[in-house]
This record gives sequence, C-alpha cells and structure tokens, in this order.
Amino acid sequence: MLRWYQRKALDDLYEWWKHNDGHVSITIPTAGGKSHCIAELCKESLIGWPETRIIMLTSRKELIEQNAEKMKKHWPDAPLGIYSASVGIKEINSITFAGIQSIHKHADKVGCCDMIIVDESHEIGHKNQGMYRNFINDMIDINPKLRVVGWSASPWRLGHGRIDDGEGLFNDVIEPVDVKTLMKEGYLCKLQSKFTDHLLSTEGVGKRGGEYIDSQLQKAINTKSNNQICAEEIIRRGYERNSWAIFCTGIDHAKEIRDELRKYGVLCEMVSGKTEKSKREQILADFKSGKIRCVTNCDLLTTGWDAPNIDLLAMLRPTMSPGKYYQIIGRSLRIHPDKKDCIVLDFAGNISEHGPITDIRPPKKKGEKQGEAPVKVCEHCQEIVHLSAKVCPACGEKFPPPVKAKTRLHQDDIMGLDRKFTMRVGSWRWSKQTSSKTGDKMIRVTYYGESLSAVPVGQYFCIYHQGSAGDYARTKLYDLLTKAGVTCKDLVQDVDNLTSICNKAKPPSSIDYEKNGKFFNVKKVYYEV
Repeated sequence: MLRWYQRKALDDLYEWWKHNDGHVSITIPTAGGKSHCIAELCKESLIGWPETRIIMLTSRKELIEQNAEKMKKHWPDAPLGIYSASVGIKEINSITFAGIQSIHKHADKVGCCDMIIVDESHEIGHKNQGMYRNFINDMIDINPKLRVVGWSASPWRLGHGRIDDGEGLFNDVIEPVDVKTLMKEGYLCKLQSKFTDHLLSTEGVGKRGGEYIDSQLQKAINTKSNNQICAEEIIRRGYERNSWAIFCTGIDHAKEIRDELRKYGVLCEMVSGKTEKSKREQILADFKSGKIRCVTNCDLLTTGWDAPNIDLLAMLRPTMSPGKYYQIIGRSLRIHPDKKDCIVLDFAGNISEHGPITDIRPPKKKGEKQGEAPVKVCEHCQEIVHLSAKVCPACGEKFPPPVKAKTRLHQDDIMGLDRKFTMRVGSWRWSKQTSSKTGDKMIRVTYYGESLSAVPVGQYFCIYHQGSAGDYARTKLYDLLTKAGVTCKDLVQDVDNLTSICNKAKPPSSIDYEKNGKFFNVKKVYYEV
C-alpha cells in the first residue's frame, strides 16, 4: 500500500496529464520510496489499459536491479522484462526495465511504446542530443503520443538550473512532498551537522562545465596531512557511531582514507567502480550487517545504494553540483531501528555552498552569477550593515578586508529547520577588547559548552561607546550580570577590574543563540534555580 504522498504523486501526475501535453518529472526525496511509485504506476497503467507498453530507463545497473526487485514484490505477476548488458539479460516485455547504454540504439526492437519512465531524470541533458534524447526522439517518431515521466530526488542539472527550465525535455516538475515534511512525519532520518576542525581547501582548483576538475581536485584534497587530520577527527567524533560512510574525491583518495583509518584499528573497506563485482557486493553486505564499521568510496555510492544503518556520513569531496550534494546526503536519510539520527561531517564545505537539504539553492545557469545577501554583521556590536561598509556606523569598528572563506554550519543547520540553537554552558571567560578604529574599550564574554565538540560562542558589549550602541550594550550587560548574581553599579569602571568581577561570577546553565553569517547572536541566557 502506498504512503499518502506516494499516492498523491500519482494522482498529481494523472491530473497533470488531463490538462497538459508534453513530458513531466516527479520529485520524491531520497529514501521517499519512488521505486514503489514507479511500480504502482506501471501496475495501474496495465490493469487499466492491458495493451500499454512501458520502457523504464536508467543509467545504472544497480537501479535496474533494485527497481525490478521492487516491481516483483509490488506486483508478482508483472509482465516484466530487463534489457541490460550489465545485468546479462536482454528481454523486452510489456514493462521493460532497460539500461540506456544498452538500448539507446534499438528503438526499432522496442517498437511502439506508450510511456517512457526515466529514473534519475536529472541525468537527461538540456540539449537535444545524447543517448537519452536520441532514444526518446526515435521512440516519439514511432509513437508521437508517447509520454515521458521522469523521477528524481533532485530536479536540477548542473549549469542549467531546474530540469524544466529552458530547452530541456520536461515541461514541468511535480513536487508532491518535501524533505521537511517527511522528516517531521518520521519517514526520513533526522540529520545533524557539526563544525569540523579542518576544512578542505579548493583554492586553485579549476572548474569545467560548472564542476571542479577531477584531477586538480584530487591533487588538492588527497594529501597526507589532509587525510591524517580528517581521519583523526572522524574517529574522535564518530566513536559512539556504528556505521560510517565516507565520500572521497577519487579511488586513490578513498584508499588513502581507508588505510589511514585502519592505522587506528577501524574496520574499514573501500569500494569503487573498479572493485570486482563479487568483492564489492560482499563489502557492502558486510557494512550493512555491521561486520565492518566504515566504507570509503568515490561517487559510486551516490545513487542506487541503500544502507539505512548509516549514522555518520563524512564528505571529503567538494562539489559544485547541488544534485550530487543531495545524492550524497541522501544516503543517510533512511530510518533504521538502531539509530536516532545521522551526524554529517562536512569537511568539504558543501553545506555552506548549497544550503540545508530542506532549502537547497538551485545551480547557477551558464553565465549566471549567484549573488549573496548584501549585508554583513559587525562582530563587536552585532549591527547589521550593508556589505560594502568599511566601518560600522553603530560602534565605529573597522571591518577587516574580505577574505575567501566558507561559512561553517553548526549542529543541525544541515536540516534548515531552525536557526536558533541551545547550548549547555560549562564555563565562560570574560576579556577586554579594544576597537582598532576608535581605541574604545569593550568587554567580551565567551561561552564554552559542556561538550568538548561544542563551538565557543562569543558576545561583545561595547559599553564604553557613546550613543545608542553604548546604551544598548550597558543595558544588556547589566541584565546579564544581575542574573549572574553580581552587584555592579558602575559598569564603565576600569575594564580590568570589571573583567575580574565577571570572571568570578556564575555562568548561565544554557544559552539560546542564532547564527548570523559567520557570527552568533546570543538571544537568551538561562540560570537553573
């Protein structure tokens, strides 16, 4: 029986067909069960119209096998054929699951077809060329009324934006449900992301077709220093996690990370497209069963691989493709009885590049520049100012020159569900600061979490400033110290004496804060009674 959103996907498709000509793609989030939708679509079509002939296309052997297996479970008597050299079967039936590489030159063998279903429809090019487009054109020549239905978790194509934009094959995209809803209703696993101590740099790496050039990327990322640092951090953050999946830049990189983890006693294996089939299948089976803790790979496991037990996912492969980013993250979305969530360690900066999975930024179209919000935040007084400002108009602080740095995300920012965070406070430290512009003194508190992995959160009080900025800072500091049990009538006394008083005060039990650019705004402090 279909879930409500799977049923809605098919109903929306039938409704679209009533009012539109052309072709449409349906977006179902990764782990949302699109193979069940495809199976039900085929079943309903043939039961309603027994003469219907359907071809389902994909570029991966694993997807052919998985979709065929789901079809047999969903409809044991389905008139199913498989046409794929890699599977070792070339049979055409009323429903034929085919590899595009095997069938793209054989439209004449297929004959008249009523519907083409394309799994991973974002792989179809926008230009009217290539295996998919050529085969579809040949099939339309045979039957001009043929309909194409695409299915994908990511309705974008690198360099072109959405797959229904411009001159692409699809006229529209149906989106019956989103990731946020499926997480809220318990169909998908919740994720959390953490600051990584190390961020892999892509400085100097060229791009081709909107994506990093593989050879240059691997040379920049796959270094002894990077591998050792990343491996150590994965071990430190994953010691309570049972199943680690690591995505690397290439085969050599995947091998190096595997070997680095093995030095610390981690049961780890590597798989790639060059791994012998039987060995690869055994490794992945052992990973799913828990016999090995970790598997490294390079792009092989982005689609067509289900491992619900993954509770730690590490990205060591930077990508400019939001689709690839989402496909990687999608490996961790399946629910499993032995995990409550999955931690994502983003050494590659992909989350800050593409956004949380609930609100991924579409790829830039060719020649299009993707802008950023034209604002920034003063680190000292938290004033939001225009991006071009060189000096904060509220406190006079001089902004540092712009640097090429990626914003790092914290905790569950990858979910994009809530910008407010709560941190249990273990200690705090007060220190004096001096404005490089005006020479005015300020006081700063840094909150440290109970967990060693928690990122320190800083808060500035420009209490010696004149005007509204100073008045606001003094009021905020007075309220905070009052809650801490400190009686301090003269807040603008000697700054060294003030910091000494503050450092002896009791820190709050927890704080609420928000991320604002690369800074944090403390919204509320709590003291347990």
